[in-house]
Amino acid sequence: MSETKILVIDDDANISDILRLYFEKENYSVRTAADGVEGLEVFKTFEPALVLLDVMMPRKDGWQVLREIREISAAPVIMVTAKGEVFDKVLGLELGADDFVVKPFDMKELSARVKAVLRRAQTQTSGEDNEVIRYDNLEISMQKFELKLAGKAVEIPPKELQLLYFLASNCN
Repeated sequence: MSETKILVIDDDANISDILRLYFEKENYSVRTAADGVEGLEVFKTFEPALVLLDVMMPRKDGWQVLREIREISAAPVIMVTAKGEVFDKVLGLELGADDFVVKPFDMKELSARVKAVLRRAQTQTSGEDNEVIRYDNLEISMQKFELKLAGKAVEIPPKELQLLYFLASNCN
């Protein structure tokens, strides 16, 4: 697991340090960012296997960071936030988050969730051939993370695109 990279984007330095120390102890390579703008910059250069993302941050909030990550990547994102209302959880999942953990959290539970999400992500990437699937006038590209209908790009949430790709690649 020494090659597995985790990016922590949280404006609370104490939480970032605790997460970094804990996951480094579990042999992950960890980088931290203190706000959304810095987080996106580090994401593009560090290319993490997973992101732990807070919602309430300065300069750019977690919702916007998640949207921008989903525009360029299918890397798993776990929201780690004090916003624990059902509305917030549903919004995070609909925007493309893979899991949602409410602060305060137990480190062992968070570690188990990280491992589970990484396991699912590895299973998906090893099972996908990253080719474009064409079905009638529909094109699905998981490599580009895009859907085209009659040659025109269609906006679709990431989870729905993954489901459509799976269904189209497993006829009957």
